[in-house]
Amino acid sequence: MELGTIVAKDDIWVLWAIIIVWATVSLFLEQRYQWASTISGAIIALVGAMLLSNFKVIPTSSPVYDTVWDYVVPLSIPLLLFSSNILKIWKESRRLLFIFLIASVGTMIGTTVAFIILNHSVPYLSKLGAMMTGSYIGGGVNFAALSSKLEAPSDMISSTVVADNSVMALYFLLLIAIPSIPYIKKHFNTQYGGKDTSGSQQAFWQPKKIQLLDIAFSLAIAIAIVAVSFKFSEFIQHVVPQSNVWLVILVSFFGDFYLLLTTLTLVVVAIWGDFFEKLAGASEIGTFLIYIFFVVIGTPASFVTIIKTAPLLFIFVIIILIFNLGLSLMLGKLLKFNVEEILLASNATAGGPTTAAALAIGKGWTSLVGPILIIGTLGYVIGNYAGTLMYQWLSYLA
Repeated sequence: MELGTIVAKDDIWVLWAIIIVWATVSLFLEQRYQWASTISGAIIALVGAMLLSNFKVIPTSSPVYDTVWDYVVPLSIPLLLFSSNILKIWKESRRLLFIFLIASVGTMIGTTVAFIILNHSVPYLSKLGAMMTGSYIGGGVNFAALSSKLEAPSDMISSTVVADNSVMALYFLLLIAIPSIPYIKKHFNTQYGGKDTSGSQQAFWQPKKIQLLDIAFSLAIAIAIVAVSFKFSEFIQHVVPQSNVWLVILVSFFGDFYLLLTTLTLVVVAIWGDFFEKLAGASEIGTFLIYIFFVVIGTPASFVTIIKTAPLLFIFVIIILIFNLGLSLMLGKLLKFNVEEILLASNATAGGPTTAAALAIGKGWTSLVGPILIIGTLGYVIGNYAGTLMYQWLSYLA
């Protein structure tokens, strides 16, 4: 039980009020004031939550945060994908897939280097490295699956989660800031550089004609898709036996909830493209849910807890992300990728497709939201296999 916070972890309504009000304030400041627009509402949302949790106003964990991860995040995915017809964005997705795979290789190299450096100082590091490989190629679902599979001690798992969440909060800030660095502006290709960035943001935030039926259809269809995806995923995992490697691969591919959710949404949008092109309001609702998510991902970033429980794991995670981002930037520049594509691919591996979409929205890279959601979700499929391979490799190195 977490002690010493003004708002208790089970004070549900107060926590919901704080999260939603702060997300709203972040959006308001971004659209009303130039200084807030410059640093982006995403940073305001995330840093505000970090300050509230570190100064003991709100707890670092709560069922409310779990609800955001379990319900708000899945709901935001179809809402944001309604404007993304896969037939129209395949060209962009293909480019992003390549840089995504480069970032994934960077994760594996970084995990190996971090393991070599810290293996004698941190117990069970081969298991933790495998878990972080799965997480930093796929996402939390891969981390959970590999944690259960490898049976690492619960206290080490908890310390790794704390280190991961804290470093990721800082990593998001770094990714948001990188496009403004003079060296990056000078030496990297950009799709949204100069005046185009603010223009695209203004266009994204411009008032649109939205009817009540638009909101009703958006929410109804999104919730229906989430429900069908969840039940179908549950059905496949219970019905299909996993008695051999091919069936395991089959279940991992067709039974993964997030992959099903994205695939089903994309199929529906491709079939009824004309309807979804006319549907207004889905992106706005999805964007607000993303800002709620931005607030929540800042709450676990307790630096005091990190210093007390997981300083070496803190370093371990940082090394992985350095190689992930470093290799992405180096090869991305060599292969003439835009800096936006490089940063989103790195974000998608490290934080998952939703955080990558949040970065795209927060920076005004609206044309890349759909493609990065598509590509980022594929990480859920390969994350478990990459993590398993990494465990075998690190066990050999040990």
